[in-house]
Amino acid sequence: MLVLATVFAIAIQGYHPGLEDDAFYLAAIKRNLNPALFPHDAEFFRLQFQATIFDKLVAYSVRLTHLPLGVTVFVWQFVTILVILWGCLAIARRCFSSAHAQWAGVVMVAALLTIPVSGTGISLVDQYLHPRAVATAAVLAAIVAILKKQRMLAGVTLVFAFAVHAIMASLGASFCIFLAWNNPPKEKKDQGLALAALLLPLGWVFEPASDAWRQAAATRKFYFLVDWHWYEWVGVFAPLLILWFFARIARRDGSAVLERVATRLLWFGIFQMMVALVIMLPPAFERLRPFEPMRYLQLVYLLMFLMAGGLIGKYILGNHVYRWLLLFVPLSLGMFYAQRQMYSATAHLESPGMKPGNDWVAAFDWVQKNTRTDSLFALDPHYMEIPGEDYHGFRALAERSALADVTKDGGMAARVPRLAPRWLREVEATRGWHNFHAADFRSLKNSFGVDWVVLAQPGVADLSCPYKNRSVLVCRVE
Repeated sequence: MLVLATVFAIAIQGYHPGLEDDAFYLAAIKRNLNPALFPHDAEFFRLQFQATIFDKLVAYSVRLTHLPLGVTVFVWQFVTILVILWGCLAIARRCFSSAHAQWAGVVMVAALLTIPVSGTGISLVDQYLHPRAVATAAVLAAIVAILKKQRMLAGVTLVFAFAVHAIMASLGASFCIFLAWNNPPKEKKDQGLALAALLLPLGWVFEPASDAWRQAAATRKFYFLVDWHWYEWVGVFAPLLILWFFARIARRDGSAVLERVATRLLWFGIFQMMVALVIMLPPAFERLRPFEPMRYLQLVYLLMFLMAGGLIGKYILGNHVYRWLLLFVPLSLGMFYAQRQMYSATAHLESPGMKPGNDWVAAFDWVQKNTRTDSLFALDPHYMEIPGEDYHGFRALAERSALADVTKDGGMAARVPRLAPRWLREVEATRGWHNFHAADFRSLKNSFGVDWVVLAQPGVADLSCPYKNRSVLVCRVE
């Protein structure tokens, strides 16, 4: 049943390796497998990835299994979602006695994996392998262990989560502490294993801000709470009211575990919101904004939807098949439709080994097969946002170095301040890209050593372009 639920979840959300943040993660995995890749720009992911074992772990699994990288990453994605849904089922079994309530909670989460988490720029689980999802799976396992009073196991899983994604693990550890608050003193000592991980040194975290860093941070709109829309704030406060309501229902029905989870999640949400406001609002703490403390909402949303599904299953769905269909068919179709609208120029499932259907991905594939490994490319600094590109990352898919972009590299520069001056210099050099001529591209070659450019059709005159399709040209700079 869990395997079927996982297939159901992936069928709704789709699968898109190299998308958005995977521009970094997939590139880092590939560089672990082939250190000759990215000789010009590896620092855009290497510095931050010193704080995670994620890319090393996936690369090791490729060497261990001898499977193609694309197959290995897809298996990781499938297993990660499977474990997340297992964690949801294990929690639901502690909160609800009836099987239809337990599975309604699991199916609700499976259907809503790509729902946006208000104001944070993330969803419950991405359409590609992300370390946050792996850490979420480990955090859910820790929650299950806490509910079963297996404190040492909870600590071990949280340490693993921290090694994969420090921010998600820190938030998960915070909730586990709330959930285990009434433990006897002898059991609290085991929580120190998780808390000790929060003290591990990360050198780039303490680097000071600069004007270049502030310009990079300005590209991340979710860093600035005062600019959030009213409906995003509804998405912050409404879950607290919903959790309070769930706790009341559980108290009325005598469901002690459900009441405990809902109440502790409510306290956790209030506490983390206050921490986030203290960090995100004062200008004096601007350097802490890249820690993105509002992303605590991801865990709140996931567990809230799990409880909501369970309560709907308990009180409304029961064992009536038509009620299940009336709820989950429209919900699933709506989520599927939203994904197709977001990535309309791309196949819904970009399966391993499949021929690229997206023109930009096809161009990146040609680059990977027909250019030198040490080549340096330049692209529109907003290339991911071009209609039809669908937010695919050049580095991850083309396996070649490129000048910094605004859409994703700006976020990395905001996290690692030493990258900000380089990021700003390269972005400034490509400003006004749409008005560039051949001479401007040759200037990039003289300044940075750019060998190739990737252009949207119709391109520019006086460049040799050995690859063309309906939307993209790949051109030499000579």
